[in-house]
Order: sequence, then C-alpha cells, then structure tokens
Amino acid sequence: MGCCFSKRRNSEKESQPEGEEERPKQYSWDQREKVDPKDYMFSGLKSETVGRLPGTVAGQQFLIQDCENCNIYIFDHSATITIDDCTNCVIFLGPVKGSVFFRNCRDCKCALACQQFRVRDCRKLEVFLCCATQPIIESSTNIKFGCFQWYYPELAFQFKDAGLSIFNNSWSNIHDFTPVSGELNWSLLPENAVIHQHVPLPTTKELQAVRISTEANRSIVPVTQGQRQKNSDESCLVVLFAGDYTIANAMKLIDEMVHAGFFLIQTKEVSMKAEDAQRVFQEKAPEFLLLLNKGPVIALEFNGGGVVEECQIVVNKIFGETKTFVSENRETASRDVESFYNFADIQMGI
Repeated sequence: MGCCFSKRRNSEKESQPEGEEERPKQYSWDQREKVDPKDYMFSGLKSETVGRLPGTVAGQQFLIQDCENCNIYIFDHSATITIDDCTNCVIFLGPVKGSVFFRNCRDCKCALACQQFRVRDCRKLEVFLCCATQPIIESSTNIKFGCFQWYYPELAFQFKDAGLSIFNNSWSNIHDFTPVSGELNWSLLPENAVIHQHVPLPTTKELQAVRISTEANRSIVPVTQGQRQKNSDESCLVVLFAGDYTIANAMKLIDEMVHAGFFLIQTKEVSMKAEDAQRVFQEKAPEFLLLLNKGPVIALEFNGGGVVEECQIVVNKIFGETKTFVSENRETASRDVESFYNFADIQMGI
C-alpha cells in the first residue's frame, strides 16, 4: 500500500518545471541578521569621543582596544566587554551580562556594571563599579575603586536584560591574585569622590541625547559604603520579601534612612530556603516561611548611632502591615547582619 505523503511529494516534484532546481529549505536561523564584529568595536582611536546609544548594542559582545585619550560611552547592555591596551581614556559601560576584562591599560577612569570584573597588567585605573561577584585584579598596581552611581531612563531595563540585580554589588570586596608583601595594589576612592569629575558626561550632541544623572539619590544602583570603616558599631538588618513593589519600597527606605543621616553599608538580593531562614531569623523564621516562596528577598544593612530604633520607626511608617524583618535591638543586630551576609555570600560564591 502506498503512502499518501509519498504520493504528495512525488506530485510536487512532477509539477516542478523542468530545469528549475529545488529551492533549499529556509530555517529561522538562516534568516537572522548577520552580525558584523566591526559594528561592536572601537579600535585604534585617538582623542575622540565615541559611543553607542540605548538599543544599539542589544546584548552583543564588544571590544575596545588600542585607544588613547578617548571618551567612550556604551549606553546599552552587552554580553561581554574586553578592553585592551588603552591609555588615558574615560570609559562608561552599561550593564554587562558576563565579564568585563581590562588588560594592559593605564591612566583610565571608568564607570561600569557587570557580572564579573577582572583587571590584568594594568596600572592607575579608577573604577566606579557595580559587580555581582568579587572583583579581581592581577599583576596590576594603583587600582582605585568606588561605588557605581549613574542614571538614565533606560538603565533599569538594561540591568534586567543583562540579568543583573541592582542590589548585588561587591564593588569593594577586591581579591588580588598577585599581592606584594608590604604593599597594597588597590584602594578605595574617597567617600566624597564626585563621579562626574572622574568620568565626565559626554559632550557630543548625539550622546547628550541620553538623559544622564550622576546624583547619588537618583542612581539606579544604591550607593553603598562597602568595606570602608563604619561610622558606628551599631548596624541594623532589614529584609524585604518579594512582592509587587519590593524594589520601590527598598529604594524608598534607603532614601528615608540616608536623609535621616544614616549610612547604607551593603545590599543583597538572594533566594532563601527554609533552613536559611531558620539560621538568619531564628525564632522568627516561621513568620516568614511562606513569603520565601514568592521570590528573592532584598536585604539592606544600615549603620549609625540609634539606627535600629530609627529603622523600626521608618519601616512601620512606610510598610505598615507588610511583613518585613527588622533587627529587634542593638544586641541582636550584629548577629543578624553577620548571619544573613555570610549565608548570602556563600550562596553567591563570593
């Protein structure tokens, strides 16, 4: 018995005009727009201001090499970025899903956000950084770090497209692969460093179309103290559970506490299991177990004299009935902070 499908194929072949070759099948991947690497590269430039506007990189890899005395701005998210052999350049990089790797660069000033950050064979760099993992330097000297603070309207969406959380920033937790006894190859920039005095805003008409702010209170990434010396021996842990307005609530709380004169030390966004909650929240854990199923929590550490009491007041004012963990008193607060961030760092591999 013949197969109806084979008959159909035979009839299709018979109906094809003689001498005309059968067209090759078209697949979806054949119809994708071809990517030219030259469109995602700045190479061999001198004394120029160049950049890419939002939507023009769209997650591609990017290469910056052999540039001198240039101002370079990538106002979009990308896959990875490598910067090789650049001298005396200003570089801004929007969120990078993977790694940013500086090699053999000197006298550069940068602001960037990424999953992984590495510097090798470099000297005299200033980096305002948001990095989800521990930044690494190797065979490098005089590398200075500050906390990323930058805003433009598309930046929050670019963080999401790059799979980065604005609350996971290990900018000051530096690992030096090649330490020198008695010397420090890296340091932190002064707390009062003004970012646009190090990484100036673009001056070309095209790039000025991006509506930028470098004010700390508008920064997409919360500006943290990191590993600088704390102003007080009193800290407070606040944990917000996943919901429709968790990010907005976290930013509102940060604004309120900073405005009241307290310091934001560090932040984290991480998923918790029941056993994690038991270790961090201890006897209060049962209150929060069901909330853990809704998504990652956001944790904030504030510091300053009287910070625990002020946190409790502000949280009650902002959140009301919404379930939130706040350290109960000064004596337990240090334990809360240590327990949570030890767990979070282990989970994130830091």
